[in-house]
Amino acid sequence: MKKKEYCCTNGCVRYAGVHLILEIRDAANLSSLPKVRKALQDSVKAIGATLLGIDLHKFSPSGGISGMAIISESHLSIHSWPEYGYAALDVFTCGDVNPYDALPILKKAFKTNNVQITEFKRGIF
Repeated sequence: MKKKEYCCTNGCVRYAGVHLILEIRDAANLSSLPKVRKALQDSVKAIGATLLGIDLHKFSPSGGISGMAIISESHLSIHSWPEYGYAALDVFTCGDVNPYDALPILKKAFKTNNVQITEFKRGIF
């Protein structure tokens, strides 16, 4: 049985993982704990990762939410400012999972197409 690899290879480059920084604007559902939790759960499923746990905190009076989904392959995080329709998300993965597969889920969950993506390859060996 082949040992599971927790790094990525793209051609000749080997690295620890892909880290997407997402800027989401004109978004909805950013103050709903159940909808944010479901968006993270569904994103983890879409990328084929192993969910270890989700921890979310809602702030008052703004209703903003900060939290994280811990996965075996790294993490997904969110910090929302519902009063501005804005959220900052990270999707950081290693191994065979593709963080880009979370994008359609997140766009649908937060009812927006206004997403700016920055990609980093972390830990280039």
